[in-house]
Amino acid sequence: MRLINSIVATASRHAVLCVLLFLVLGGLGLGYTARHLAIDTDTDHLFASSLAWRQAQIAEDKNFPQFNDLIVAVVRADTPEEAKETATALNAALQADTAHFKDSSYPSGDRFYTDEGLLLLPTDQLAKLLNQIVAAQPFLGQLAADPSARGLLDGLALITQGVQAGANISPYNQAIAGVRANLQAAANGKPVPLSWQSLIMAGAPGQGGAEFVLAHPKLQQGTLQPGGEATKALMAIAKTLPDVKAGRATVNYTGQIPLSDEQFASLTHGLVLGGIISVVLIALWLYLALRSWRLILPILLTLVMGLALTMSYAAIVVRTINLISVAFAILFIGLAVDFAIQYCVRLRAVRLMEPELGPALRETSRLAGAQIALAATATACGFLAFAPTPFVGVAELGEIAGAGMFIAFFCTISFLPALLRLFRPHPETESVALPGGAKADHFLCRHRRAVLGLFGALALAGLWGAVTLRFDANPLDTKDPNTESMRTIRSLLADPQTNPFYADALAPNLDAARALADRLSQLKEVSQAISGATFVPQDQPQKLAMLAQAQTILAPTLLAAATPPKQPVTAQEIRDAMAKTIAAITNVQAKLPKGSELLGIASVLKQLQGEDDARIMAMNEAITRFLPLELQNLTRALQAKPITQDNLPASIKADWFLPDGQVRVEAFPTAAAQTTKGLYAFSKAVLAAAPNAGGPAISTIATAGTILSSFKEAAILAFIAIAVILLAVFRNLRDSLLVLAALALSALLTALFARMAGMSINYANIIALPLLLGVGVSFNVYFVMNFRSGMRNFLASATARAVLFSALTTATAFGSLAASADRGTASMGDLLFLSLAAVLVSTFIFLPALLHTLADARKA
Repeated sequence: MRLINSIVATASRHAVLCVLLFLVLGGLGLGYTARHLAIDTDTDHLFASSLAWRQAQIAEDKNFPQFNDLIVAVVRADTPEEAKETATALNAALQADTAHFKDSSYPSGDRFYTDEGLLLLPTDQLAKLLNQIVAAQPFLGQLAADPSARGLLDGLALITQGVQAGANISPYNQAIAGVRANLQAAANGKPVPLSWQSLIMAGAPGQGGAEFVLAHPKLQQGTLQPGGEATKALMAIAKTLPDVKAGRATVNYTGQIPLSDEQFASLTHGLVLGGIISVVLIALWLYLALRSWRLILPILLTLVMGLALTMSYAAIVVRTINLISVAFAILFIGLAVDFAIQYCVRLRAVRLMEPELGPALRETSRLAGAQIALAATATACGFLAFAPTPFVGVAELGEIAGAGMFIAFFCTISFLPALLRLFRPHPETESVALPGGAKADHFLCRHRRAVLGLFGALALAGLWGAVTLRFDANPLDTKDPNTESMRTIRSLLADPQTNPFYADALAPNLDAARALADRLSQLKEVSQAISGATFVPQDQPQKLAMLAQAQTILAPTLLAAATPPKQPVTAQEIRDAMAKTIAAITNVQAKLPKGSELLGIASVLKQLQGEDDARIMAMNEAITRFLPLELQNLTRALQAKPITQDNLPASIKADWFLPDGQVRVEAFPTAAAQTTKGLYAFSKAVLAAAPNAGGPAISTIATAGTILSSFKEAAILAFIAIAVILLAVFRNLRDSLLVLAALALSALLTALFARMAGMSINYANIIALPLLLGVGVSFNVYFVMNFRSGMRNFLASATARAVLFSALTTATAFGSLAASADRGTASMGDLLFLSLAAVLVSTFIFLPALLHTLADARKA
């Protein structure tokens, strides 16, 4: 206590020198900070690398580095051919752009899938596909001999012969419907390409869906969005691609790099405007609390100085802050302002009796210095309790914010008094007690038992809230859903094979990989499991024999496809073919069901017959654009060769095999695994079958476990540390328990409020806990220490006024978080706001009622 008084007296006596020393120190610190404080946006670094699951994650990243630091371009188009065409062109352009990209790949564009892909199908599916192709041989033969609209129309005429003979053409309904739609588009003057891949090879690997181009960008380290320039370059390239320009294809992006970049952009979005609004509101609360700019400016300058010094500490000791520890600035403002407000409001009360500023400063330090010191120490312990935990993000936040509390306290008893001496606030002429406080005290005193009974019920309800409060382990739920990468990844969740929450494991060889994939596939939580062994399929002799047989049957067709047409078709020849096809369909009209697609084709052909040559030839070009390519692909697919591990493409080997022979096995979740409950079930089931499994699903659940255990550990440490400090200062068990009881009630009320608001806990907003400890301890310490000094009008005191406006300024700081575009940060602000409300309810209602009860018991 003497030390605090001495520091205040020295600072106020040598005010100019003190302010200059702080300004020099702050300026040097900010200069050092600008050069040395870095920001790490990699969420993997939020957790200690010594954790078992992090070790597994690091090993997987080392084994398969091609899956790290990616921008994933997702290509979709109206037809599979256009999607592949666009993806191929995009991949080539990205490979050529060495200024922005290290490399780029288009995995499913490998010729392996065209040449050997049919061998990857299960035997029964392959048989079904080949039967469909063989059954369509007459139709295909016509097309191979005449790859034009005329050949297509002649093929449709052949189908009518089957109808005439009583054949069932229902298997062709989907294909006929596709042809009708394309003819109708051409008749409407908007011809579109026909997907022959979907017609001829329906069911083959790689049909439909999105195509993925994987790019490793050259990152601009030290910037807020290291992959931003590469992402812009990708989208600029995409806009130049023909199918994209024509509106037939789209290119979107996602991946670790843009997700990280966009999350940080969300964090900083509106930061300046939000900061300005927060400062204006804080200044308003300060005015209502202090009524003098001569008091307000010193507080604001003290906050700025304390924040500058805390940032300097972070630059010197921590050096790199992360997506969580960056919140220390908001927490510092929200908490440190309390110390300065307490000092200045108490100074106003002192100056009612002691108008002279010098003696008033010393008297204020005598009355409030110890209280602020205890509040700062207890708050710092609440933060520092997180430093030993493996949740590095919050551990760093705790270390910085904990040190910041001591820095803020030192600034409050040195820099602030010096500034006050220079600004010379006027003496007080009216009471600074909280208006209405006396009536509130009287009410709480009269109804103290009822109030305590009510809070007993609320505590029980809070226990229910704490038990039932849900933890959301899905990291996607903490990101801004309106960013490009989040919209893209959300669009992929419906397909289990593109769900980002997969699991993988390593098996020692191909046989073990097959066995493990079979075990995983049988789990109800798993939609499909594949491995490196999937690309070296079983039953190859049988499948090759089936392909050879189909090739023999289709030999005339394939030979005709390999022979280019002698001369191009003319518009009149196409019109003649239309007339023949219309006549053929009309002849079997009676045998066709109502609404038959063949009847629709006849109607469209009648419309097309009257069109000019340009429209007819445009239709011909659209219909046949991808036909030659698909006939070539069919030829290659039927000539498949045996697949061995040795002759697999290098890209597939790199993705599925390690040099020591280990084979990667990957399990895809069902749609239910998109929820936290589903992820837990999927992770548990996979780990039971493969204890060494890793991957995003496993690490996500392990992350949740680490977070929860870290906060349980830190909460216990914080309560113990705070209890020890209170006992050491109070030397009284009862008074220490008063602070801890109010603190515990605040925690229960926070859980109740969050549960009633429908909130869930996530890795971002869970840091409300250390702040709850800090604010709760500070406010409760002030009231209990006033009680110890004999005060009985708790809410009518200057302390209550200071606590209220301190809470309002803190709430304003948190409000800027709640308005963030980043959902994790916004949920952090929401929960911090609720926890602050819980603290205020506990401090202003529960604690005074309890203290009145104790005072009454003491009288008795």
